[in-house]
Amino acid sequence: MKIGFVGLGNMGSAMARNLVKAGHIVMVYNRTRARTEGFASVAGTPAEAGTGEIVITMLADDQAIGDAAQSLLKAMRPGAIHISMSTISPALSERMQQAHAQAGQGYVAAPVLGRPEAAAAAKLFILAAGPADALATCRPIFEALGQRTFLLGDNPSAANIVKLSCNFLLAAAIESLAEAFAWTRKAGIDPQVYLDLLTTTVFTAPVYKTYGRLIAEEAYTPAGFKMPLGLKDVRLALAAAESSNVPLPMASLIHDHMVGALALGFENLDWSALGRIAALRAGLPPL
Repeated sequence: MKIGFVGLGNMGSAMARNLVKAGHIVMVYNRTRARTEGFASVAGTPAEAGTGEIVITMLADDQAIGDAAQSLLKAMRPGAIHISMSTISPALSERMQQAHAQAGQGYVAAPVLGRPEAAAAAKLFILAAGPADALATCRPIFEALGQRTFLLGDNPSAANIVKLSCNFLLAAAIESLAEAFAWTRKAGIDPQVYLDLLTTTVFTAPVYKTYGRLIAEEAYTPAGFKMPLGLKDVRLALAAAESSNVPLPMASLIHDHMVGALALGFENLDWSALGRIAALRAGLPPL
């Protein structure tokens, strides 16, 4: 397929490379030109990247996606499909669905679960929603990027809701790990011993292994997912849940802890640095 790829951050660059490896013709665009190094076909604008059969966006937030979508809507031909793989608000996803439909174009929401190392290994989990025919067209792309695709119906915003709910659960797991490590460390328990105990007994899931290790080692750089992005996703989750009159009290707590992290200058740390916030509250020095 002839694919445009807009957004070559930690996730997007690995995903675009995997599409090339799978034999697709990929034209990339990134605002920072240096990120496009190594790609054979580079677009000068998002619109130029949107002239193929498929265009994928993997950008940081609603503002970036909204700006790119304005250009893509004008550039995409009728029948072409926009796959939005970013973590964005369900409300924006609904607006893009309507705009693409009016232009005779397809739109699929397909946010992903996985950190940059999973993206590099083509082991992402893809949460996809949209019209059945568009999802069928996109299937080879999803197979090149991930280990499994979950189809969540014909309403694209459903995928965005599920993605935000997953990130809320991840943030809640990180917060609970942060508090537990601070408590046990202050009691004199070796963090590595505690990590081994947790992840080989009752908490064997990848989230506890991945984030438990980061907290136990205070390995918050380089960031796989920076604190401001985590805060953005918690804010989106709170807003989306509120629109359905669903309270998320734990999300509110995590939101405030993340704001506190940014106040302390943690903007370049991984969102697992909630572990450092919990340690500071407990009066613990850095390891």
